[in-house]
Amino acid sequence: MCRLVIMTVGKTHSGKTTFAKALEKELPDSVVIDQDNHAEFLHAYYQTLLPKQGSNMIKYALTQTIVNYAVDQTNCHLILCNSNRNRKGRLKLLEHFHNKGFTSIIVNFDIPEHVLQERIAKNQRSTTILRTASNFKEVLSRQQDETDIGDVIAPIEGEAEHLFIINNADEVQSVIRKIVQLCPKLIGDLTSSTLANTKNENP
Repeated sequence: MCRLVIMTVGKTHSGKTTFAKALEKELPDSVVIDQDNHAEFLHAYYQTLLPKQGSNMIKYALTQTIVNYAVDQTNCHLILCNSNRNRKGRLKLLEHFHNKGFTSIIVNFDIPEHVLQERIAKNQRSTTILRTASNFKEVLSRQQDETDIGDVIAPIEGEAEHLFIINNADEVQSVIRKIVQLCPKLIGDLTSSTLANTKNENP
């Protein structure tokens, strides 16, 4: 069975959520798993459980529960819509999915800084999910400062089985089409491999 895990990588307002929702509509049996949604849910209904400082462990636990259910109880393709800017974190997560038989895809949003700043200035998105910043301009500033320090580095070839890079919004639909076409290709490759093995076993 062909199952894809698509991981987005990028700064705030780079278009990750818009891309993930568009891909979900085009890729049958896929589901977007977005930690921002989980943060909004917890903020709306379980504020008393949210930590005042430190890691938001309840958010991570909620996300992990949803991921585990999707992996073990469904046949869905997973679209992991988060920033995923830490390389060690990406590799550890993708290793888990490889062990579960998924084909991995990274979509890196390499959007110019001035475009991100313009989007933030125009956007009316709620800031209720922010815990360590007062607004998205501050979030972007921190992300800029962290870039290329330690493991906060852009994805490279080999981290996943497929790597796509989006530099502007015009490239989104092209990348979506390529991802949607992967499963039939993978199924064809697996079928060809199976037939070849059968011929070798039965000369």
